[in-house]
Amino acid sequence: MIKAVVTGAAGRMGSRIINVLSTSEGIRLSGAIERKGHALVGQDASGPAGIPSGGVLNMITDDLAAALKAGDVLIDFTLPEASLEHLKTCAEQGKGIVIGSTGFTKEQLAEVNKYVQKVPCVLSPNMSVGVNVCFKVLADLAKILGPEFDAEIVEWHHRLKKDAPSGTAVRMGEVVAKALGRDYHKAAKYHREGITGVRTDEEIGMQTVRGGDIVGEHTVFFIGMGERIELTHRAHTRDMFARGAVRAAKWVVGKKPGLYDMQDVLGLK
Repeated sequence: MIKAVVTGAAGRMGSRIINVLSTSEGIRLSGAIERKGHALVGQDASGPAGIPSGGVLNMITDDLAAALKAGDVLIDFTLPEASLEHLKTCAEQGKGIVIGSTGFTKEQLAEVNKYVQKVPCVLSPNMSVGVNVCFKVLADLAKILGPEFDAEIVEWHHRLKKDAPSGTAVRMGEVVAKALGRDYHKAAKYHREGITGVRTDEEIGMQTVRGGDIVGEHTVFFIGMGERIELTHRAHTRDMFARGAVRAAKWVVGKKPGLYDMQDVLGLK
């Protein structure tokens, strides 16, 4: 039985991951973590997870290092700064980790690459099985359609999301750019206002919508002369991300140190 520790246990994602763990085979919750000073530290993790009292019997704690000693893998959906600290702790104890946090800078990713020399890490901007199939399909679409079709990406998320564009939208842009032989960071066009001039052949439009309680929606448009192809993924609940994260946690235990993503987990590479 794999023992999983979950950070952000009282948050939107952490609580759903704990809920999914409660009914998953071959893996169980062994530790629930929240930041120091959080009001629910010391409380049963079953409450935020919506599980009947006593269904989990794990008290929320703020001591990650202690919780990891009794665990096999950490599942982390927090913020890049916190994720780096959690990855460092995993590296010190030789424990695998699954990271679903988004918004990492180049400098932070360099830190990630340093720590994964010691432990296996699944880092993915989106743990959804469906989204990762979209990544695979997007590469083929872009290659087949070629530069004659303009690529535009629109992503929608809830009003509380802190980073923009979403990590998933960025990954989609990277996939399309690579398939077309472009540098995403040079091709991405985040802002259009005023007299912008004619659209260039190289640019990949990236637009962001924030509002209400939208879980997540991404559409990639391939727009040609006289026709348009749209590839859309809509997330109905956060449970799809939670299920993917649990699947990744079961997969990463026992793997060699290194940086992996959901494409590795799903065997899509």
